[in-house]
Amino acid sequence: MIQPGARLADVRLRTVTGVLLAAVAFAAVWIGGLVFAALIAVAAALVLGEWRGLTRLKLWAYRAALAFLAAGLALAIVDVRLEGLLMAAALIGAGSLLLLPFAGPPAFGLAYAGLPAVALIWLRALPWGLEIIVWVLAVVIATDVFAYIAGRSIGGRKLAPAISPAKTWAGLFGGVAAALVVGWLTAHYFALPGWLGLSGGLMAVLAQIGDLFESWLKRRAGAKDSGNLLPGHGGVMDRVDGFMPVALATAAAVVVGMGL
Repeated sequence: MIQPGARLADVRLRTVTGVLLAAVAFAAVWIGGLVFAALIAVAAALVLGEWRGLTRLKLWAYRAALAFLAAGLALAIVDVRLEGLLMAAALIGAGSLLLLPFAGPPAFGLAYAGLPAVALIWLRALPWGLEIIVWVLAVVIATDVFAYIAGRSIGGRKLAPAISPAKTWAGLFGGVAAALVVGWLTAHYFALPGWLGLSGGLMAVLAQIGDLFESWLKRRAGAKDSGNLLPGHGGVMDRVDGFMPVALATAAAVVVGMGL
């Protein structure tokens, strides 16, 4: 049994770590440029390392994937045009496919870590990049918070008991509803396109899928967390799993919606 004092200490540790992470993340988002890109690149490299631990990606394949990741992110940082986004994404995708015959499905960790990072770097470099990154953060955070609140207060049928026993359908619907409202309000406040504001519900579903996918990876690996880098929070992947598919979908939506 966990003693009350130990539980309180764990809550304090999680809170302090969470506040520090939020401060660093929001400062980087606000500053933008190389500071934001560097933070995203470091996070992507750490995610790739945690992926290796969960999937037993061979060391040589991990090193090759890290090289492709570095090259793709460098290209995304140097060329922030749409062409740069597409070339960086193509390089990372090609790297995953080249490694696939030799390393198997774990080779897709390169795409898992790299493509969302490229998307975020490109989005932040847009003229309204600060606003759209804040929108992404608002939607995903609203999804997580209200999914937790609805799941705990309503309960009911489990969403995917074999993967994540704590998640419920009530939590999913609560997260989707919150993301719709918060996404629309944030988009309206920043004068972002209306179609983007209305996509909050879909982004909430994607965030939950990202969370479930990481939970599935951890269950297959027999791991509680993706890593132990963040005291009280586990690994970097544990904190960004919901953001990753939303970043990709948002970049795609901007390309299509703005006719870029």
